Amino acid sequence: MKKLYKYTAIISIVLLCSCVQKSYNKTVLYTLKVNNIKDIKSVGIRGNDKPLTWNTDYPLTLDKKDGLYRAYVTTKTGYLSTECKFVVNGEFEFAEKPNRKIMFNNNDTIVYHAVFNQEK
Repeated sequence: MKKLYKYTAIISIVLLCSCVQKSYNKTVLYTLKVNNIKDIKSVGIRGNDKPLTWNTDYPLTLDKKDGLYRAYVTTKTGYLSTECKFVVNGEFEFAEKPNRKIMFNNNDTIVYHAVFNQEK
């Protein structure tokens, strides 16, 4: 009976350890072009993976040289993708449509270019 407990414990430990998914730091540089919206007060992004959330905007800042809003977002994940939506003046893009899906690759930093309310 002791052998059975010993083998069960060993098998359990092996199974638990093999189920842990390795995670990596992934950085996404989000760039956003905003067309045809006047009096912009705030531009942000919301999404699945910390530091992004669906409850509050993660701010994007305007680069006056090229007129694009930008944010670097680093997250620790084991997934191959993440989802997000941009928010301008508190209004979500694609209100009734699916989220944007960003695929990760082997690079540490991914550059994701978007135009507000336009699908790629």
